[in-house]
Amino acid sequence: MSILIAIDPGINKCGMILINPDEGIVLEGRTVHSDEVLKQIIDWQERQKLQRIVLGNGTTSERWLDLLKELAPVSLVDEFGTTLRARERYFELWPPTKWLAFLPRGLILPPMELDSIAALVLLEDHLKKKLRWVGPPPFRIGS
Repeated sequence: MSILIAIDPGINKCGMILINPDEGIVLEGRTVHSDEVLKQIIDWQERQKLQRIVLGNGTTSERWLDLLKELAPVSLVDEFGTTLRARERYFELWPPTKWLAFLPRGLILPPMELDSIAALVLLEDHLKKKLRWVGPPPFRIGS
């Protein structure tokens, strides 16, 4: 099995997502400190064959592009609006329960950073299809 990684780059932290493109499922999602991105990619790469890295073209992407090319082919994709859309996508994947379900979504804050969900949104845009997230919600920084 080969894997795809998507990265929503930031100055201090980056959202990362690991998927199985053949099955269209998310294997893992993380928000990590920027200095841990390469370590995380190498860890994922040791377990599975890395087919491609999809990188958002926003903050710090040029710096990342040179580093990531050494690990796998890189596709630079437009990430305009993905951070805002990540909140909506989060609630599609993990709908609010109990009384929160009755509140407008704009009033509810997700209980986590949305950087990895932004990486998911940019990867879904790139692949032109929605992916299934079958595991637990993404890990937070330091988890």
